[in-house]
Amino acid sequence: MGKDELVSGFVLELRRGTVVLAVLAKLKEPTYGYQLIKELADTGIAIEANTLYPLLRRLESQKLLESSWNTDGAKPRKYYGTTKLGKEVLADLTAQWNTVSKSMNTMLGE
Repeated sequence: MGKDELVSGFVLELRRGTVVLAVLAKLKEPTYGYQLIKELADTGIAIEANTLYPLLRRLESQKLLESSWNTDGAKPRKYYGTTKLGKEVLADLTAQWNTVSKSMNTMLGE
């Protein structure tokens, strides 16, 4: 296995570990799926619909998100937003992220 394949695999592992944090952070305000994909991509976190929608359903089943349909426009859209529990989990994950980031930055000499 070459270096590029190794790095690609490690990057995928890092992304898997942070995508829940990114989604919860972006859903502080209710957003529909396609808009969420666009907003995440705009911040450098590319995610495909076939990855995002199962994640949204899982987070909703874990009571971290709630959803509602908006049928006012030409096309019905399902909006997702964080629940009270989701906001609490986001706060805890953010604290953990900050701790790990600080430690890694120290270790990497940055």
